[in-house]
Amino acid sequence: MSLIQNQSLLFRAVEETRPGAAWLGLFQAFWPSYRRWYLQSGDEARPYYLPCVRALRKHMPELLPTYEALVELAGGGDLEARFLSLFCPPPYVSACSQAVWSGDCPVLVRNYDYPAQLCEGVILKTAWNGRQVMGVSDCLWGLLDGMNEDGLAVSLSFGGRRDVGEGFGVPLVLRYVLETCTHTAEAAAALARIPVHMSYNVTVVDRSGEFATVYVAPGKPGDIRRMAAATNHQHKIEWHQHASATATVERHRRLLLMLQDGELSAETLIGAFLQAPIYSTAFSRGFGTLYSAAYWPTLGHADFFWPGDAWPQSFAHFTPGEKLIRFGEPSLI
Repeated sequence: MSLIQNQSLLFRAVEETRPGAAWLGLFQAFWPSYRRWYLQSGDEARPYYLPCVRALRKHMPELLPTYEALVELAGGGDLEARFLSLFCPPPYVSACSQAVWSGDCPVLVRNYDYPAQLCEGVILKTAWNGRQVMGVSDCLWGLLDGMNEDGLAVSLSFGGRRDVGEGFGVPLVLRYVLETCTHTAEAAAALARIPVHMSYNVTVVDRSGEFATVYVAPGKPGDIRRMAAATNHQHKIEWHQHASATATVERHRRLLLMLQDGELSAETLIGAFLQAPIYSTAFSRGFGTLYSAAYWPTLGHADFFWPGDAWPQSFAHFTPGEKLIRFGEPSLI
């Protein structure tokens, strides 16, 4: 069995304290693709501008100044403003695994499993509201995972339910949490109250090692659980085809067994994220692991890593640049 290299993704590390030229460059690069995605079901399928702004003002008012600055940078158009609100966006489905090791130096580890052509691959460091935030960008200002300078780290994984409702795309909710919260309890409360448009599992840890996983779903308050691991289901398997395709049960079982081991080290847990069943090579089916990340709340440090490669970043020493990652999957050649 050999490894065929068949996909690649250019990862970029970008630092910009306030919205400006760097963010505008990202917008110009990604907007054509996001525009097609946002309008895939027609303009009438997305909410008008006023409901978008009202929802932001009601649920995440602290983000409004940044939102307005980004909309202005993007040209101030109606479509751009609606998209950037991330209110009732089109549905999207990923896989992903995440776990917390809550020892002396806690760490949140995650794998992001998704189609390579649909991932920005941008590690973005900002201080838009005066608080430093570092994480992997999605929808241009949302986050798939990340950490703030106060030592709060968060990560999302799809929740395994096909229901779509009225609410925000969860990457913007992660941005909100890191911009406004310091401790796990605050973050969990915010995640439980803000409406989301699809089901997700959001795992949180702070520098004290206190952790939680919040099951969020459209039309209901978030369910806060003291759970250190999450994959792609919540209380039970509801979408059996997705569960089977992504091995969510097998990945979850593996993580729980590891976390029950009193001798488990952070390094051993991190290593498991590069091995089956947690690491996925299903790139042709859109569920391959595009990157792994380890966030260290007490250190202000994050490691982004792949088999045989790594890219450390931190608040104190953030290194802008680019890294091309090639992916492959096993073949019987």
